[in-house]
Amino acid sequence: MEGRKVVVSALQFACTDDVSTNVSTAERLVRAASKKGANIILIQELFEGYYFCQAQREDFFQRAQPCKDHPTIIRMQRLAEELGVVIPVSFFEEANNAHYNSIVIIDADGTNLGLYRKSHIPDGPGYQEKFYFNPGDTGFKVFETKFAKIGVAICWDQWFPEAARAMALQGAEILFYPTAIGSEPQDQGLDSRDHWKRVMQGHAGANVVPLVASNRIGKETILTEHGKSEITFYGNSFITGPTGEIVAEADDKEEAVLIAEFDLDVIKFKRKSWGVFRDRRPDLYKVLLTLDGSNPAV
Repeated sequence: MEGRKVVVSALQFACTDDVSTNVSTAERLVRAASKKGANIILIQELFEGYYFCQAQREDFFQRAQPCKDHPTIIRMQRLAEELGVVIPVSFFEEANNAHYNSIVIIDADGTNLGLYRKSHIPDGPGYQEKFYFNPGDTGFKVFETKFAKIGVAICWDQWFPEAARAMALQGAEILFYPTAIGSEPQDQGLDSRDHWKRVMQGHAGANVVPLVASNRIGKETILTEHGKSEITFYGNSFITGPTGEIVAEADDKEEAVLIAEFDLDVIKFKRKSWGVFRDRRPDLYKVLLTLDGSNPAV
């Protein structure tokens, strides 16, 4: 039986703080991935500029734009239609008085399939996202693209197994995580890259789905209210197979276009036969609905 093949790609590049330059870089790499046969191409988180969340600055809210008529989204819609590829597009969304770290999924005919807003918002030195972003209100979603049903979440979301499982339960055949992560300004000795990879490898293995993670590279310095903050983003973008094995991986310095092919029908039967969904016990998981681990009354 001929299977249902899909080729996925993760892009990795250093951002400038100029929107036009970054969007052109993204388009160049999307075209390169398409030439390699990619069907679904993931660009890193908030790729239009520097990762501005290093600082709490009112003027950075000027970087937000509504989803409707967003110039970068429109450009990527045209590119997706031209190349016949699926492109998730990350952006800083303004929605009246709310602001979100959002992503739209562009199908291979250029159609906007909908919006996901980042659910888990971090708040720590260098990653002060709570200043800018409301917690996402879309819930975890699955998008039926031309090539596969995909689940897409954003950066800090990737540390939460509940998010991956929620997307898999809704039928996601591949998980995608655009990312911006690197050094920790308060502790130059702290390096999370191996932990970061292993957590997502676990999501892939636990749900028996391939996973694609795209991260930026380069050193970015932001002027903050307390002086300068600097993060060196560690790249290491990667693609895993359905048992969590890494099948393609970038380094921490070089621009990259990663490619991997999967047979979704083969993986589908592996997922069914492995039993991790057959043997689930949702009736015993009510503790997951609590913050403190207390077992709620039945």
